[in-house]
Amino acid sequence: MDREAIVRALEAALTDVLERPVTGLSGEVRLFDDLHLDSTTMLEMLMALENSLGLIVDPEELDADDFESVDTFTDFVQTTLRNQVPA
Repeated sequence: MDREAIVRALEAALTDVLERPVTGLSGEVRLFDDLHLDSTTMLEMLMALENSLGLIVDPEELDADDFESVDTFTDFVQTTLRNQVPA
């Protein structure tokens, strides 16, 4: 899946979770500092992406560095989707 599609899905998930429009995300936007995510909204965002992208995430394997910015999160999603075993 390309980065642009992941960012669009991320914007949709964040719009739902944060209950406000989130559009035009650039790679350097920091998820916690700029968008004010917390651990609860982060998990809600991941669940929304599980539904929209088919992303399967093991919470035990999450690393805070993956959630630093839109770029690092997009890298995380691409790697996770690539490594998933097709159903």
